[in-house]
Amino acid sequence: MKLRSFSPYLLSLIIPITAFSQVLDRRSLLEDQTFWANRDFEWFEEHIPFFDSPDAEINTTYYYRWELVTRHFVYGNPNFGYAFTEFANRPFWSGAYGTISCPAGHQIYEVRWLHEPRYVRDYLRFWMRHPGAQPRNYSFWVADSAWAAHQVHPNEAFLIDLLPDLIGNYQAWQDRQWVEEKGMFWQLGHDDGMEFDINAQQTRDILRGGQSLRPTFNAYMWADAHAIARIAGLNDDRAIVDRFLEKADLIKSQVEAHLWDPERQFFFPMSNQEHERDGYVVERHTLTYETGRFAGSPHGRELHGYVPWAFNMPSPGFEDAWRFLMDEDYFKAPFGPTTVEQNDPLFVLQPGCCWWSGQSWPFATTQTLKAMANLLQNYEQDHVDRDDYASLFHTFAITHRKDGKPYIAEAVNPYTGSWQGHDMRNRSEHYFHSGFTDLVITGLAGVQPRNDDTFTIKPLVPDDWDYFALDNLPYRGHTLSIIWDRTGDRYGMGSGLQILVNGEPAATAPELGELTVDLPTARVIPVDENPPMNYAVNNDGNYYPRYQASFVNPDTSLAMLSDGQYRYDVPPANRWTTVGSGNVSDWVSVDFGIERPIDEVRLYVLDDGGGTEVRAPESIVLSYWDGTDWRDVPYRETHPERPMGGRPFTIRFATLNTERLRAEVIHAEGAGSGLTEFEAWGPGERPYTPAPPPAGNLAYNADGEGYPIATASFSDRFGGIPRRAIDGRIVFEANPVHRWTSYGSPDTEDWLEIEFAEEKTVGRAILHIYDDRGGVQAPERYTVEIWTGADWQEVSGQTKNPETPTGNMANTVTFPPVSTNKVRVVFTHRGNARSGVTELEIWEQ
Repeated sequence: MKLRSFSPYLLSLIIPITAFSQVLDRRSLLEDQTFWANRDFEWFEEHIPFFDSPDAEINTTYYYRWELVTRHFVYGNPNFGYAFTEFANRPFWSGAYGTISCPAGHQIYEVRWLHEPRYVRDYLRFWMRHPGAQPRNYSFWVADSAWAAHQVHPNEAFLIDLLPDLIGNYQAWQDRQWVEEKGMFWQLGHDDGMEFDINAQQTRDILRGGQSLRPTFNAYMWADAHAIARIAGLNDDRAIVDRFLEKADLIKSQVEAHLWDPERQFFFPMSNQEHERDGYVVERHTLTYETGRFAGSPHGRELHGYVPWAFNMPSPGFEDAWRFLMDEDYFKAPFGPTTVEQNDPLFVLQPGCCWWSGQSWPFATTQTLKAMANLLQNYEQDHVDRDDYASLFHTFAITHRKDGKPYIAEAVNPYTGSWQGHDMRNRSEHYFHSGFTDLVITGLAGVQPRNDDTFTIKPLVPDDWDYFALDNLPYRGHTLSIIWDRTGDRYGMGSGLQILVNGEPAATAPELGELTVDLPTARVIPVDENPPMNYAVNNDGNYYPRYQASFVNPDTSLAMLSDGQYRYDVPPANRWTTVGSGNVSDWVSVDFGIERPIDEVRLYVLDDGGGTEVRAPESIVLSYWDGTDWRDVPYRETHPERPMGGRPFTIRFATLNTERLRAEVIHAEGAGSGLTEFEAWGPGERPYTPAPPPAGNLAYNADGEGYPIATASFSDRFGGIPRRAIDGRIVFEANPVHRWTSYGSPDTEDWLEIEFAEEKTVGRAILHIYDDRGGVQAPERYTVEIWTGADWQEVSGQTKNPETPTGNMANTVTFPPVSTNKVRVVFTHRGNARSGVTELEIWEQ
């Protein structure tokens, strides 16, 4: 039997869904879509719920959004496992591994529906315990998200263990942003993810101004307080339950009393400070447009006024707000809804990021659809109905398009559907800052997650849908299917509405509507605290694991093979390729620093399609280092049989204890080969400890105290200073900053100097050249100089590998040993870019 296409990290915990009959033909549904970059269909078949409906656009977007999730997986390190990124790159404001808290609530709601709970559990634990996480840089409903994940994959011990962290996070928000006199929290529009909003624009700081008591953030904190109370209830801690329910009740009463405007019938932010701009004063504790330049305006409604319903927060009586959503004079647009009502005096569509005063914003659309589903399922009103919901859902689905293909960037023109201006190259592509699959599951299919063994659905599909099916849905350790087939002809399982539990019919109804079934007792999937580890990842800048290759195309990056992510796109680029090598075969190797137990290697193979320069290799030969020589790994099995693009080539074998692995790729005729990730899995126990760096690096100074001393002719103003180039951390990402660069230098050459406490014999330097493909790039050339005691002298006999300076990898220069107390590297910059290194090593030989 061929190996299934999923990691050994997950093998032991996958629910045996294949034991249950399938309502939908999973492979056919996947193959019906033509957009795939990730063609690892076996992974999707094992992990995701499948959906079918009469709306082809919703179907396509549903499967695209699951592929998008795989683009943003990041295996951070063996201690913390998986997290998720927001952007295609890792911008300077992101935390560890490119994580950003702003979309994390949406992300958790999405990935909780994967069959393997480790993804969402790792991510939750990451936010609460990783030192590089930044859970309070942006608004984030983390406790609510943890509870939402628990409802799908229950594990009380896991949640109770997180409870102190969740309480600590809530308390930190309260210490910083609680307004006692109003009984609510303040937040900035910027830190709510909404830069340049209409309240900030009425201040002198239109980016970070407008500190307000916002409906959004207070709804998040209300939801978190409720979730903390529920989690504490699992442990029967009545003191915490009562304390946080009291907090929640206060927030709710104050939001309803003070942020609701009965004349405009909407929830608004309330200014927490007095602001003045152009002679107009926004008074403290007034709602949008109650004071200031637009005082008395009947407008000011922002889409985020619907957020309280996304958490079922408002009491009955505020539903009149919903009469504006589907009205073209307010929020409705061909690719909407708009973020601000369209007749607002500050409504504007800007050609660039990040003006949330008009553009359609998927983050907010997600919240609005979630809120609308809750309204329809849990409130009485007559402003919107299921047809409106399906219409807006269809609009959201078709918004996910560019050049006719599934796509999403940061914001979209609500009238044209264009992402232009909000679609930055190698940043915004396939942006994970919103939700969609959770909306299909809980909205259209109507799944109502809860913390007991009663399962209820309240479908919101429109009356004119004759069928839909949600199949392979993981829920409380079971696999569920929901089928609506008006005539019985679509799925051949009878007419009407049905729920199947573990492949067996459990409830039926002749018409669409609410349906409930009692489930078997929940099957709790345990937390494996010592799962198999990927020993080849290096996101933390450790000396090991360390990569080398016979050739690196200079437009690609060897460092991308160890960043814990795989993406098959061009762009955004996350790849190492051999294009231009001229060799019949090339190799890439990983050095773990010490022996590691390895039993599976996964090589994520690129193939850009017929006629392109990057094609799947004819074959791959995996070797291991036995201490003296390279030996072929004795395979047990490979999957697939030969390397294929857009999926991993997986090699399994009996456990080998080895210090190094090497993969040789034999190229397809007329093409180069490429990989997007190199994984090496094996057993291990936490805490994982990286191998120590070898002794003898004369430039190493971890804390910046004493000698050696690093100086430079020029340093950037963003923290790229000389001492960070000798701190032992090799990080090619923008954040964290462990580098020196000369960005901003007025000169065409710059130097980085290392001074020793005394004369040293030096014969080799290793430059880990930083290249962000923008203002900092690999230099045109570099040379090593030594201090003679009187002047600087270029070292003779320099041999460089590679010969051409190459970014995001080690560049080694050797030369006949010389004695000196100072060494410097002189960089000749490439064009208008400037040079930099994330680490400079100096060795005796």
